Amino acid sequence: MRIDFLTVFPEVFTPLNYSILKRAREKGCVQYQVWHLRDFARNTHRQVDDAPFGGGRGMVLMCEPIFLGIDEIKKHNPDGYVILTSPQGRLFNQQLALNLSKKKGLIFICGHYEGVDERVTTICDDEISIGDYILTGGELPAMVMAEAVIRLLPGVLPEGAADKDSFYQELLDWPCYTRPAEFRGLRVPEVLLSGNHAAIKKWRRQQAEKRTKERRPELYQQYLQKREVQNSGGDYE
Repeated sequence: MRIDFLTVFPEVFTPLNYSILKRAREKGCVQYQVWHLRDFARNTHRQVDDAPFGGGRGMVLMCEPIFLGIDEIKKHNPDGYVILTSPQGRLFNQQLALNLSKKKGLIFICGHYEGVDERVTTICDDEISIGDYILTGGELPAMVMAEAVIRLLPGVLPEGAADKDSFYQELLDWPCYTRPAEFRGLRVPEVLLSGNHAAIKKWRRQQAEKRTKERRPELYQQYLQKREVQNSGGDYE
């Protein structure tokens, strides 16, 4: 997969050089390219924002440099699925990450300032938000979405590792422990020390269900609904 980022602040994307994101690139599972929006400005001062028509606070990203930037990026990532990071977009979740991981390529337009000229939406395939709150720009949301997608690509993680993550089956993850077995009077559950893999698997499932029911009841209801449909032999969508 190829992932391109069009941004006013390319220096923000240093996390691409660390941890799983770096290893995924080194393995050849993904290719990154960060593009500076100002390189596509057609004015003396490389200006990419202006005051909004009709008045109001803040500055709006201009459509021209974004259009020109996407024109150039598409030459290198012709099948790239264009995503605008936007508070008005649909909410990002694990299922959407899975859907995006099946695309041939992704192109993120990172919003900034007060917003983006509405005409930019005509060249986007999607508008996505990572939550109901406001950030200064779309750079961090773009990286959040990119990492969630990248770890689902074949070869990035050990086979089956992502299947145990929170949200993969509408359940939060179970409690995890490591050495020492006891610390300040707090002991690891005996079942995890038993070596009985069947009992451990059952305990983990029970704990995941319990945790989800307590912390995310809406997810737990989705899980119950999915399980009921599967038990009846139907398809869950």
